[in-house]
Amino acid sequence: MDVLLGIGTRKGLFLARSKDGRSSWNVSAPRFAVADVKALAIDARRETPRVLAGVLDSHFGPTMVVSDDVGETWSEPDGAPLAFPEDTEAAVQGVWQIAPATDAEPEVVYAGVEPSALFRSTDGGRTFELVRGLWEHPHRPEWMPGGGGLALHTVLPHPTDTQRIAVAMSTGGVYQTSDGGASWKPTNKGITADFMPGELPEWGQCVHKVALDAETPSTMYLQNHGGVFRTTDDGASWQSIDGGLPASNFGFPIVAHPRRSGVIYTFPLVADMERFRFPPDATCAVYRSEDGGETWSAKTDGLPQVPFWAAVMRDSMCADDADPAGIYFGTRNGEVYCSADEGEHWQLVVDKLPDVLCVRAAVIG
Repeated sequence: MDVLLGIGTRKGLFLARSKDGRSSWNVSAPRFAVADVKALAIDARRETPRVLAGVLDSHFGPTMVVSDDVGETWSEPDGAPLAFPEDTEAAVQGVWQIAPATDAEPEVVYAGVEPSALFRSTDGGRTFELVRGLWEHPHRPEWMPGGGGLALHTVLPHPTDTQRIAVAMSTGGVYQTSDGGASWKPTNKGITADFMPGELPEWGQCVHKVALDAETPSTMYLQNHGGVFRTTDDGASWQSIDGGLPASNFGFPIVAHPRRSGVIYTFPLVADMERFRFPPDATCAVYRSEDGGETWSAKTDGLPQVPFWAAVMRDSMCADDADPAGIYFGTRNGEVYCSADEGEHWQLVVDKLPDVLCVRAAVIG
């Protein structure tokens, strides 16, 4: 089994490859070594997987780069692949999410950017157009930046209906379309926003990440600034599922197993003490639920012992599509871990990297 793991960091993109069932890894030197890489995708819909990366250079600005030879060479259009139309009077400040659509639309790729907007590509991610229906939503002027910025960080194309997409942003919440992006509605009922007047606002929540259930797309899981939630009715209502987590229900990532319904993963952090943002009890632990969040168990075998002073960001955890699935996470102190058995045991892939911003993995051979 040939597995590719992309690791986006504060200083470039690293590619790790395993050809022995994820037992050992060869890690490349950094590409784009003076740039932030917040967004990655491995598009496995084509015979040779395409790797896409959102690159933010402090001098040249943001762009999207593409590789069709597993990272050996990279290309980008002569013009900016992601740019707002002139009449919007806006500029792309960074790419936060890259999401290939389903097999039914083999050349469609979505990108979420800062400031919060959605772009759509029909040529495999080489050029993009603004999805105006979301940009022109009447709520947009009141969306506010979260701690990391005003960013659309989650894009979830529906697995069977090409007209349906869910997105999430900080701070705005979850919005969904059922007409291909022409119109959007907030779907946040039940999600808390302790920092806003009113306990359960219609929109404005600081959503950190959303994941689709493997078998039932009407079920989604959500890590919010103040809790973990689940919907079983396409976002019409959300219920808290963080009762079995440790002292804190704060965190950034939420990952769904690629095939097993109800299996999800998160990495809790402490949110108080003036942005403390470390794991509870300084313990490195991935929490897994196998019943849709009703109960949780800490998975620590092979992970560092206490004290552990590093966070895991919203896109720094992922799953591959192997059987059994591999689970991965990267930390802000430059360590990346892999579990080849769905979270039971962990091993270090690489350490001493720059601050890890995102990870993506897929079987490519």
